[in-house]
Amino acid sequence: MPNTPERPRRVRLDPEGPLLVEGPVEVVGEDGSVAVSHRFTVAICTCRRSRTYPWCDTSHRRRTKPDERTDGTERTT
Repeated sequence: MPNTPERPRRVRLDPEGPLLVEGPVEVVGEDGSVAVSHRFTVAICTCRRSRTYPWCDTSHRRRTKPDERTDGTERTT
């Protein structure tokens, strides 16, 4: 099949969540592993807290980083 121009993939950035990419997608990890999804829209984890990394499982909603405080105050050192 010859290469044909496609419309650009749409990527949505959300500072509080995953990177949303119109699928299908192929993600190549740092170690060279390849993960493929044929879904219409794919949520790619950007916080690395997902148990299904590189796919987002919304773990970022349930967990906080050790440096984050839940009472709204800043930590001083």
